[in-house]
Amino acid sequence: MKITGKHIVISGATSGIGLALTRQLYSDNKVIVIGRNTQKLKALAEQFKGISTFHVDLVNLDQLTTTTANILSEFAVIDLLINNAAVQNTPHFTAKDFDYSSIRDEITVNFTAPCCLIHQLLPALLASNSASIVNINSGLGLVPKTSSAIYCATKGALNIFSQSLNYQLENTNIDVQQVFLELVETPMSQGRGSHKISAEDAAQKIIEGITLGTTEHDIGKVKLLRLLLRIAPSLARKIMKKY
Repeated sequence: MKITGKHIVISGATSGIGLALTRQLYSDNKVIVIGRNTQKLKALAEQFKGISTFHVDLVNLDQLTTTTANILSEFAVIDLLINNAAVQNTPHFTAKDFDYSSIRDEITVNFTAPCCLIHQLLPALLASNSASIVNINSGLGLVPKTSSAIYCATKGALNIFSQSLNYQLENTNIDVQQVFLELVETPMSQGRGSHKISAEDAAQKIIEGITLGTTEHDIGKVKLLRLLLRIAPSLARKIMKKY
């Protein structure tokens, strides 16, 4: 897909990778941003002239339905949907500060909301000459770590969902792609890990994969993880267990 003159929906675009994607795509395309922070959305619209912003808290599925209806009322065609928004909670289930309500919210934002966005925006995607759904995943969707069990589970679910959805849409104008990222320097990963790639680099590599139509795009260390899974799966699991 040549990414010029496209109508692009990006979730979680007010910071991190989503913001970097917006910055790199808005000048040649019509970028439609959805996010939960109204002040950040307003600042984004002022910074990147011509983008459209829609407020939604992805935890609230009723609000999500309303927002997608508003998007469809303005845009009959969508060429690219990038499901980027995600949250990650690190406390173990045994930790004293574990928040029970975070289970529902994390699953909703990371997995349920992308499913809902795809279904609700499907009419506009089908109206495109050639459309792509890009689900931003993680190496943790291939092999889990010890912390962030719910996050790992949602990324694993997103991986299987994306593969199945690709089967369902193979005779349509829509292709489904996944991006498996290594650790990226974003507000979500602040204080965790080292040797991270920048959000701008991640966004650039994501765009390159979309342009090439790569169904499963492994970025950085995920390539090594994928190789280990093939030749030494027990070693891959042992390495990731440390985190």
